[in-house]
Formats: sequence, structure tokens, C-alpha cells
Amino acid sequence: MNWEQLLSLRRQGDNNKRLRNEQDETRLGFDVDYDRIIFSSAFRSLQDKTQVIPLSKTDFVHTRLTHSLEVSVVGRSLGRLAGKKIIEKHPYLQEVHGYKFNDIGAIVAAAALAHDIGNPPFGHSGEKAIGEYFKTGNGVRFKQQLSDVEYQDIIDFEGNANGFRLLTQNRAGVTGGLRLSNATLGAFMKYPKESLPKKPSDHICDKKFGFFQSEKLIFNDVAEDLGLPFRGSTNTISYGRHPLTFLVEAADDICYTIIDFEDGINLGLISEDYALEYLIKLVKDTINTKKYNSLEFMEDRLSYLRALAINTLIQDAVAIFIANEDSILNGTFDCSLMDKSKYKAQIEDIINLSIQNIYQAQEVVEKEIAGYTIISDILEVYIAALIGKKERNVSNYHKLILRTLPGPYRQTEGSIYEILLNTCSYVASLSDSAAVHIHTKIKGKQL
Repeated sequence: MNWEQLLSLRRQGDNNKRLRNEQDETRLGFDVDYDRIIFSSAFRSLQDKTQVIPLSKTDFVHTRLTHSLEVSVVGRSLGRLAGKKIIEKHPYLQEVHGYKFNDIGAIVAAAALAHDIGNPPFGHSGEKAIGEYFKTGNGVRFKQQLSDVEYQDIIDFEGNANGFRLLTQNRAGVTGGLRLSNATLGAFMKYPKESLPKKPSDHICDKKFGFFQSEKLIFNDVAEDLGLPFRGSTNTISYGRHPLTFLVEAADDICYTIIDFEDGINLGLISEDYALEYLIKLVKDTINTKKYNSLEFMEDRLSYLRALAINTLIQDAVAIFIANEDSILNGTFDCSLMDKSKYKAQIEDIINLSIQNIYQAQEVVEKEIAGYTIISDILEVYIAALIGKKERNVSNYHKLILRTLPGPYRQTEGSIYEILLNTCSYVASLSDSAAVHIHTKIKGKQL
């Protein structure tokens, strides 16, 4: 891979290459990407989607929206720091093509902003709930009507693939979705492969999948424009990662490690003394003890340690990225940046404590259980209505149900796969509260 190609400003539908030297310096194409994501309805729905605690009623618990904004801020710092080193090492990028280190920060910030845009309500259990409906629930009846890879798409419904769909999906009059630059889409594509074969290797690229069959052609087009290395076969599609994806992933890893932990402390799920001890271990080389001891309130002590911890991990991640640039560019770097961190032991201690005290807390588990039922019931009702419409056997009840669907999700002219996937995408687009509200309505519990 080469940086000039990887920093492509081309957008879906472009006939000609977009040159960095011809960009308006007051609003670069990568800045346009960020703006388009911010103003999208899919991004707005993240304000009421679970990050850690589903349907939390407190003000200081993060949602997918606040998490995404924070990941974007960290990603921008990672991109700028790494970008400065990249430009120094490859001066032709600036001297010949006009790229600047802030461009790389803008790409990573935009991709990081969108990294959770395809995630369903109720956190990662929402993804599993959609898949389980088709794997063990009533949706299993469609298995014989789908190809193996189409069926795998929905039984392993993946927020990353749904995010790529939202960012690129063609609709009547709207070609190319948000029409982001290929550089930003490439940095967004965390797992550049289709759903089968499932986890064919231990390489980080193969951990999950990154696109549905419906976006296969678009995905291929982006990957080829960027010059991503092909890792598939004559029958399967798989590519190496865009190098900047490692920085997007690191931004997410840093934020959920430190900030989910902070949420647990604020909620009282982790004792302050115990938690601060874990954070101090992470920042022992940079902490100003005098300043720390002068902070009277827990919130200020926690804020100080959080800022130090994030900065410590940012510097470490950039150092790892630059040290491994060659293997990242040739596609042989096979793990996340934080897996190589010199702070890996401290990170694992924090994550393990978060798993035990936060992610497996009774409140979280109970709401995730409710989420399974809610998602399954909504899928059942809408799929039955849409299939009934396609087969011209729609009841009056189903006609009423269809009227509650937004226009793009009422279409039944496509295949069974397209109808099922479209319905899954609709359910994934719902906020936690919207899913609860719709479920209450269809169950007749609220008039």
C-alpha cells in the first residue's frame, strides 16, 4: 500500500480523481466527511443508544453519541501525531501532492465519529438479539430461501457492516449514501471481509466482517481505489486493513477502556479508592503527585487521572504505529495497536474489573434480557407485514403496521434477503427508547 493512494479524496460516483492540491483549504473534503456524519439522522440516534448501561436515567453515563464524540477527539489527536511523522518520513506527500498532517487527523476523526453508527439499540446484545431471531427464533424459517453467505449476514448481524451500509447505501435520488471520501470509508472499515468464511485466521482483519452482500460491489470499489491488498480467493472477498483503521481502533480501545471505567466509578459500581489505584498504576510515570493530592473532590481526581491516562495511551499508540509502519503498509501487522502496548497489563486489569463490575452488573444484564425480547418481537411483526405485502397476502393489521415504517423500509420489490436485511437495519436504527416505545405499541400496552 502507498500513502498517496490511501489518502484518496474520491467519492462514490466521481468520474475523475480529486486532487489534494486543488482542495479548498478552508473546508477540505475530509472536513466535509465529518460534517456529513454529524448532520446525519443515523448519527443523531446515537444520543439514546447504550454504551454501557441500557436506558440509564443518570446524566453522567455515556451514550453511543458521547462515546463517539470522545473517540473522534482522541482519533484526531492520534491522526495528527501520526500524520506529522508520516509527512516527515514521506515528504513527497506534502511537497508534490499537498497533503498535510492535519489531513490524516481529519480522516481518523471522521471515521472514528462514525465507528458505532450502525450499532443497534441495547449495546452489543442488540446485535446478538437480531442474529438469534434468525438463528434460533422464528426467523430460522427463512434459511432455505437464502444463500449461505446471505444467511450468515443476518445470523451474525454486525454493527460494522450495517455502518458501512448506512454510509454508502443507494436510495432513490440518493446515490452513494453520505458520499464520504474513500479515505474515510477505508479508515472506517475495521474488518474488510464478507461474513464467510467465518474467522478464517487469527489476523485482526478476520475477527468479524465489515459489509453485507448488498454492499459488496461498493466495498470492492472502495478497496480497489485505495489499493488495499487482496486477501481472499476466487470465491471469497477479503482485504487488508487501511493503515488508519488501526488508529481509529486504538481511539475506541482507549476510550472504552478508560471512560467506561469512569462510568462505573460514577455509578458506584466500582469503589473510588480501588479504581483510582488502577488508574494511578497506568500514569505513574507522568502523574504530578503534588497536584493530584491538592484535588479535594473525587470528580476532579478522576478527571485528572482520566486525562493523563488517555494522553499516555495516545502517545504509546502513535509510537507503536510509527514503529510498525512498514508491516502495517504491507498488511502483515496482525493485531491491534493496544495489543502491543507497554501498558497492556494495566489495560487488561482495568478491562477485567470493568467486565466484572460494570458489564456483568445486575442492572445491565436485566435490561439486556429485556432487549432480546423487544428486538425479537419487533422483527417478527415487521417481517410478517413486509413478507405479507410481497406475497400479496397482507392483513389489515399488517397494513397498519406498515404505515408506521419510514418510506425506505417499506420496499418489498427486492429479494427476501433484501427485505430481511432492510428490516434488520431499521431495527438497528432505533434508539433504546424508540425500541421500547414501538414494542409497547405493538403489544397493545399503550393507547
